[in-house]
Amino acid sequence: MKTRKSSTIIFSSLVALVVLSGCANTIRGVGSDTANTVNATQDAVKKTGNAIAN
Repeated sequence: MKTRKSSTIIFSSLVALVVLSGCANTIRGVGSDTANTVNATQDAVKKTGNAIAN
């Protein structure tokens, strides 16, 4: 009985580790996407400003 409980705890811990690792990658990806969006918006504003000035 004790071996089964230990196995369950170890398995649950491994599953939690995998799930949390996936969340970290997703959060990192969202941050990267947000940064790319900001950069693209800034570039568009600069191009628009240059077009208006010329």
